[in-house]
Amino acid sequence: MEISRRVLVAGAAAALLTPHTSRGASITSVGKIINTVSDGYLSLPISSRLAGLPQDEAMRLLAENGVSANQMMPECNLTLLKDGSRVVLFDAGAGPNFTPSTGRLGETLLAAGIEPTSVTDVIFTHAHPDHIWGILDDFDEITFPEARLHIGRTEWDFWRAEGVADLLPEDRKVFAVGAKNRFSAMEDRVELFDAGAEIVPGVEAVDTAGHTPGHMSFAIHAGDEYTMVVGDALMNHVFSFQRPDWPSGSDQDQENGAATRKRLLDRLASDGAPIIGFHLPDGGQGRVKRSGNAYRFVQDR
Repeated sequence: MEISRRVLVAGAAAALLTPHTSRGASITSVGKIINTVSDGYLSLPISSRLAGLPQDEAMRLLAENGVSANQMMPECNLTLLKDGSRVVLFDAGAGPNFTPSTGRLGETLLAAGIEPTSVTDVIFTHAHPDHIWGILDDFDEITFPEARLHIGRTEWDFWRAEGVADLLPEDRKVFAVGAKNRFSAMEDRVELFDAGAEIVPGVEAVDTAGHTPGHMSFAIHAGDEYTMVVGDALMNHVFSFQRPDWPSGSDQDQENGAATRKRLLDRLASDGAPIIGFHLPDGGQGRVKRSGNAYRFVQDR
């Protein structure tokens, strides 16, 4: 089944979000609507992504794809699934205390007419700040008070372990502090899962470890079709697809991260499944296409 943007199938009244709160809307079946909502964007020096890469080839790829060689400004796209009475948010954004250009999720949800109390489930890909810090509001209360909170068991155990900050580079030690703080607030209501689990009806956890030890992607099933929420398993629409073998400085385990990318890209290209990437451009929705010995990200229009 072809999944197109801003197209409604019979029985669906309207797309959930306006163009200012979402860069796209995909319909997988009657009554099941998938959107992306913005939490803002990151602003990073390109040097943070080029470290350890062959500079000439990396710069050539950026130029060929029209990407700035000075600054990276990846979007932060959260996936929102509405399935009957269930409203599922994948990740919780960065919240108010990470960077000035993130933390917009609350306003984009409200602009879409979605109150925090209407979110029934929050499912986390991993526990980096731009994905989990937003689970707490300005008063250190859970942002979505009626939601069940779901995170992979490996990810939960990793960030709660003693000495986890010692495993991280100096500029990321705060990640461990922030994760433990959020986990403490979540502890009484969190539900842990393993790869292969059906977390809520029709949503399957897929092991994509490497970016973090317990990073998960999620297949949202509709009949024989599925849409894959890839989180940060595929972060950059140039390097992650065209040179998945290259190390990514944002991956905690770079070797495993590269292996995960290649395995995931091969599956998605073979299946032709739509994907949603947290940091991919224009809402992050598209597909994986083979391109010679590599791949490319093609947006659904």
